[in-house]
Amino acid sequence: MNKKTEKTREHILSVGRELMAELGFSALGLGLLLREADVPKGSFYHYFSSKEEFACELLEQYVGYYHRRLDELFSKEGRSSREQLMDYWDQWVVSQCPADHKSTCLIVKLGAEVSDLSENMRNILATGVSGVTDRLSRQILKGKADGSLASEINAEMTAALLYQMWLGASLLAKVQHSSSPLIQARTNSEALLPAG
Repeated sequence: MNKKTEKTREHILSVGRELMAELGFSALGLGLLLREADVPKGSFYHYFSSKEEFACELLEQYVGYYHRRLDELFSKEGRSSREQLMDYWDQWVVSQCPADHKSTCLIVKLGAEVSDLSENMRNILATGVSGVTDRLSRQILKGKADGSLASEINAEMTAALLYQMWLGASLLAKVQHSSSPLIQARTNSEALLPAG
Protein backbone atom coordinates (compact mmCIF):
# COMPACT_ATOMS: atom_id res chain seq x y z
CA MET A 1 0.00 0.00 0.00
CA ASN A 2 1.45 3.36 -0.99
CA LYS A 3 1.77 6.27 1.44
CA LYS A 4 -1.15 8.24 0.00
CA THR A 5 -3.47 5.23 0.20
CA GLU A 6 -2.32 4.51 3.76
CA LYS A 7 -2.81 8.16 4.77
CA THR A 8 -6.35 8.19 3.34
CA ARG A 9 -7.13 4.88 5.04
CA GLU A 10 -5.95 6.26 8.40
CA HIS A 11 -7.99 9.42 7.84
CA ILE A 12 -11.14 7.34 7.21
CA LEU A 13 -10.45 5.40 10.43
CA SER A 14 -9.95 8.62 12.40
CA VAL A 15 -13.18 10.17 11.13
CA GLY A 16 -14.94 6.84 11.61
CA ARG A 17 -13.85 6.68 15.25
CA GLU A 18 -15.64 9.93 16.06
CA LEU A 19 -18.74 9.01 14.08
CA MET A 20 -18.95 5.53 15.56
CA ALA A 21 -18.60 6.93 19.08
CA GLU A 22 -21.60 9.13 18.36
CA LEU A 23 -23.79 6.89 16.19
CA GLY A 24 -22.72 3.31 16.82
CA PHE A 25 -21.89 0.68 14.21
CA SER A 26 -25.28 0.01 12.62
CA ALA A 27 -26.33 3.65 12.29
CA LEU A 28 -23.06 4.70 10.67
CA GLY A 29 -23.67 4.66 6.94
CA LEU A 30 -20.78 4.49 4.52
CA GLY A 31 -22.10 7.52 2.63
CA LEU A 32 -21.92 9.66 5.76
CA LEU A 33 -18.48 8.32 6.65
CA LEU A 34 -17.05 9.11 3.21
CA ARG A 35 -18.72 12.52 3.09
CA GLU A 36 -17.33 13.46 6.53
CA ALA A 37 -13.90 12.11 5.57
CA ASP A 38 -14.09 14.03 2.26
CA VAL A 39 -13.34 10.86 0.32
CA PRO A 40 -15.06 10.20 -3.03
CA LYS A 41 -18.25 8.18 -2.72
CA GLY A 42 -17.83 4.59 -3.77
CA SER A 43 -14.12 4.42 -2.93
CA PHE A 44 -14.61 2.80 0.49
CA TYR A 45 -13.94 -0.70 -0.88
CA HIS A 46 -10.62 0.49 -2.26
CA TYR A 47 -9.47 0.86 1.37
CA PHE A 48 -11.50 -1.83 3.20
CA SER A 49 -13.06 -5.08 2.01
CA SER A 50 -16.19 -4.55 4.13
CA LYS A 51 -17.74 -2.37 6.80
CA GLU A 52 -16.93 -5.15 9.28
CA GLU A 53 -13.24 -5.10 8.33
CA PHE A 54 -13.24 -1.32 8.78
CA ALA A 55 -14.86 -1.65 12.22
CA CYS A 56 -12.47 -4.44 13.26
CA GLU A 57 -9.45 -2.35 12.35
CA LEU A 58 -10.91 0.68 14.10
CA LEU A 59 -11.54 -1.40 17.24
CA GLU A 60 -8.05 -2.94 17.18
CA GLN A 61 -6.53 0.54 16.95
CA TYR A 62 -8.77 1.79 19.75
CA VAL A 63 -7.98 -1.14 22.06
CA GLY A 64 -4.25 -0.65 21.48
CA TYR A 65 -4.55 3.08 22.15
CA TYR A 66 -6.63 2.50 25.28
CA HIS A 67 -4.17 -0.04 26.69
CA ARG A 68 -1.21 2.29 26.02
CA ARG A 69 -3.02 5.19 27.67
CA LEU A 70 -3.74 3.06 30.73
CA ASP A 71 -0.11 1.91 30.90
CA GLU A 72 1.04 5.55 30.80
CA LEU A 73 -1.40 6.55 33.52
CA PHE A 74 -0.34 3.65 35.74
CA SER A 75 3.34 4.50 35.37
CA LYS A 76 3.00 8.20 36.20
CA GLU A 77 5.76 9.34 38.55
CA GLY A 78 4.92 10.90 41.89
CA ARG A 79 1.54 9.20 42.32
CA SER A 80 0.85 6.11 44.42
CA SER A 81 -0.77 3.12 42.75
CA ARG A 82 -4.06 3.93 44.49
CA GLU A 83 -3.91 7.55 43.33
CA GLN A 84 -3.26 6.36 39.78
CA LEU A 85 -6.34 4.12 39.97
CA MET A 86 -8.44 7.04 41.22
CA ASP A 87 -7.06 9.19 38.39
CA TYR A 88 -8.32 6.53 35.97
CA TRP A 89 -11.81 6.63 37.45
CA ASP A 90 -11.79 10.44 37.41
CA GLN A 91 -10.93 10.36 33.70
CA TRP A 92 -13.71 7.84 33.13
CA VAL A 93 -16.28 10.21 34.70
CA VAL A 94 -15.21 12.95 32.29
CA SER A 95 -14.95 10.77 29.16
CA GLN A 96 -18.28 9.00 29.67
CA CYS A 97 -20.23 12.14 30.49
CA PRO A 98 -23.42 11.80 28.40
CA ALA A 99 -22.85 15.09 26.56
CA ASP A 100 -19.39 14.14 25.25
CA HIS A 101 -19.69 11.79 22.26
CA LYS A 102 -16.17 12.31 20.92
CA SER A 103 -14.35 10.79 23.88
CA THR A 104 -16.83 7.96 24.47
CA CYS A 105 -15.16 4.61 25.04
CA LEU A 106 -15.87 2.38 22.05
CA ILE A 107 -15.94 -0.69 24.30
CA VAL A 108 -18.82 0.89 26.21
CA LYS A 109 -20.51 2.25 23.08
CA LEU A 110 -20.31 -0.85 20.90
CA GLY A 111 -20.12 -3.78 23.31
CA ALA A 112 -23.77 -4.77 23.34
CA GLU A 113 -24.47 -3.67 19.77
CA VAL A 114 -21.81 -5.58 17.85
CA SER A 115 -21.38 -8.66 20.02
CA ASP A 116 -24.38 -10.27 18.32
CA LEU A 117 -23.53 -8.93 14.86
CA SER A 118 -19.92 -9.93 14.41
CA GLU A 119 -17.83 -12.59 16.10
CA ASN A 120 -14.69 -10.82 14.90
CA MET A 121 -15.68 -7.54 16.56
CA ARG A 122 -16.84 -9.37 19.70
CA ASN A 123 -13.43 -11.06 19.98
CA ILE A 124 -11.59 -7.75 19.65
CA LEU A 125 -13.77 -6.20 22.34
CA ALA A 126 -13.33 -9.25 24.61
CA THR A 127 -9.55 -8.99 24.22
CA GLY A 128 -9.75 -5.28 25.02
CA VAL A 129 -11.79 -5.90 28.17
CA SER A 130 -9.43 -8.65 29.29
CA GLY A 131 -6.47 -6.31 28.77
CA VAL A 132 -8.08 -3.61 30.90
CA THR A 133 -9.01 -5.92 33.78
CA ASP A 134 -5.51 -7.47 33.71
CA ARG A 135 -3.99 -3.99 33.98
CA LEU A 136 -6.35 -3.07 36.81
CA SER A 137 -5.46 -6.27 38.65
CA ARG A 138 -1.72 -5.61 38.25
CA GLN A 139 -2.22 -2.03 39.45
CA ILE A 140 -4.03 -3.27 42.55
CA LEU A 141 -1.18 -5.71 43.25
CA LYS A 142 1.25 -2.83 42.80
CA GLY A 143 -0.76 -0.79 45.29
CA LYS A 144 -0.70 -3.61 47.82
CA ALA A 145 3.08 -3.84 47.37
CA ASP A 146 3.68 -0.08 47.73
CA GLY A 147 1.33 0.09 50.72
CA SER A 148 -1.16 2.49 49.14
CA LEU A 149 -3.87 -0.22 49.05
CA ALA A 150 -5.05 -2.53 51.82
CA SER A 151 -3.35 -5.92 51.76
CA GLU A 152 -6.59 -7.92 52.03
CA ILE A 153 -7.92 -6.79 48.62
CA ASN A 154 -8.33 -9.65 46.14
CA ALA A 155 -6.76 -8.02 43.07
CA GLU A 156 -8.29 -10.14 40.32
CA MET A 157 -11.81 -10.22 41.75
CA THR A 158 -11.80 -6.50 42.61
CA ALA A 159 -10.48 -5.54 39.17
CA ALA A 160 -13.30 -7.46 37.47
CA LEU A 161 -15.92 -6.03 39.86
CA LEU A 162 -14.71 -2.47 39.35
CA TYR A 163 -14.67 -2.74 35.57
CA GLN A 164 -18.13 -4.30 35.47
CA MET A 165 -19.44 -1.58 37.80
CA TRP A 166 -18.02 1.17 35.59
CA LEU A 167 -19.45 -0.38 32.42
CA GLY A 168 -22.85 -0.50 34.07
CA ALA A 169 -22.52 3.05 35.34
CA SER A 170 -21.65 4.22 31.83
CA LEU A 171 -24.76 2.57 30.43
CA LEU A 172 -26.94 4.09 33.15
CA ALA A 173 -25.40 7.51 32.53
CA LYS A 174 -26.52 7.21 28.89
CA VAL A 175 -30.01 6.00 29.81
CA GLN A 176 -30.53 8.67 32.46
CA HIS A 177 -28.67 11.47 30.61
CA SER A 178 -26.90 12.11 33.89
CA SER A 179 -23.41 11.77 35.27
CA SER A 180 -24.84 10.65 38.64
CA PRO A 181 -24.19 6.91 38.03
CA LEU A 182 -20.56 7.71 37.20
CA ILE A 183 -20.14 9.82 40.31
CA GLN A 184 -21.66 7.01 42.39
CA ALA A 185 -19.26 4.51 40.76
CA ARG A 186 -16.38 6.81 41.73
CA THR A 187 -17.57 6.81 45.37
CA ASN A 188 -17.97 3.02 45.29
CA SER A 189 -14.46 2.65 43.85
CA GLU A 190 -13.03 4.48 46.86
CA ALA A 191 -14.80 1.97 49.12
CA LEU A 192 -13.64 -1.05 47.10
CA LEU A 193 -10.04 0.18 47.15
CA PRO A 194 -9.34 1.05 50.78
CA ALA A 195 -6.00 2.68 51.49
CA GLY A 196 -3.26 0.58 53.08
